[in-house]
Amino acid sequence: MRLVRAEPTPENLKAVLGLIEEAAGWLRCKETDQWARPWPDERQRDARVLRGLKGRKTWIAWDGDIPAATVTTARRANPAVWSAPACTCDLSEEAVYAHRLITARNYAGWGLGAELIDWAGLCASREYGAKWVRIDVWTTNNALHGYYLKRAFEPCGTCADPGYPSGALFQKPVSKVGRGSIPYFSGDVAEFDLARLPGPALARTDLASGPRLSLR
Repeated sequence: MRLVRAEPTPENLKAVLGLIEEAAGWLRCKETDQWARPWPDERQRDARVLRGLKGRKTWIAWDGDIPAATVTTARRANPAVWSAPACTCDLSEEAVYAHRLITARNYAGWGLGAELIDWAGLCASREYGAKWVRIDVWTTNNALHGYYLKRAFEPCGTCADPGYPSGALFQKPVSKVGRGSIPYFSGDVAEFDLARLPGPALARTDLASGPRLSLR
């Protein structure tokens, strides 16, 4: 597989939006209201995705010409989401913030989402000394909260805006990030071996909780 920094092309925009729509369709069959509709609407959601591409913050994992997963990372917190006193973590400490962490359904259970978020923490630690990987999670999706808790994330408060639907905040110390299948690299593309990932037999809970989803 290849992990590629996605350029703001129509093809990459289509790939990320396709992953979002597939995940949203799957979630409609589950006991959650997550992604029942684009937030706050489709136009603004698509514009947010495009900004991530234009800012060179979005990565896509490709299996040949198939988009298998995506994640968008940022060095700075969104103060509308991460702010005291509702957020209880130390925002003065360096961190990487993960958004739109999504795994395609055909790759669910391989641990690809967990690999991507740990890789983001590893890169941020080496590049600017990040101590934390942080993510905001859909407020009412308790199964997804459990997924992150099992992977060494800690609750660190909520978004102060009660109307924001992805207001459960979690962080993981980079010191707890192990050596993964995706290597650290400083360029725009790297190859890694899908066969080295844990595989479906390990992660039945991944299938129960579904794709790794962060709203923004």
